Amino acid sequence: METQIFEARAIQRHLRRAPRKVRLVADIVRGERVDRALKRLEFTNKAPAGEVAKVIKSAAANIRDKFEDERLDDDMLIIKSIMVDEGITLKRIQPRAMGRANRIEKKSSHITVVVAKQEEPHAEEEMITE
Repeated sequence: METQIFEARAIQRHLRRAPRKVRLVADIVRGERVDRALKRLEFTNKAPAGEVAKVIKSAAANIRDKFEDERLDDDMLIIKSIMVDEGITLKRIQPRAMGRANRIEKKSSHITVVVAKQEEPHAEEEMITE
């Protein structure tokens, strides 16, 4: 008997933000439920929060499209993994005094989000039934 693995992923590539800054936002929502993560990102005062939320929404939509016969709401999905990798670096120069030049590196990042169906019931529901 084959068991289905309810998970899907979404990837945002070549995001023009430094990976170090995007990882700060990704660490906030790692392992959270999708609905809580989106609500937390809505009130996060960091620039990449909008882009991370967009990728999470895309991954949640992907799992709904993949398993259309199942009812999968945001409170039933968890962020299984979220990774921020370094993308390409654009190299630019900044002219300086006396004919010199400084190098400016404009970094980019790749965000990968994997969402899965939550296996155990919510902790709040367990407290109510006891």
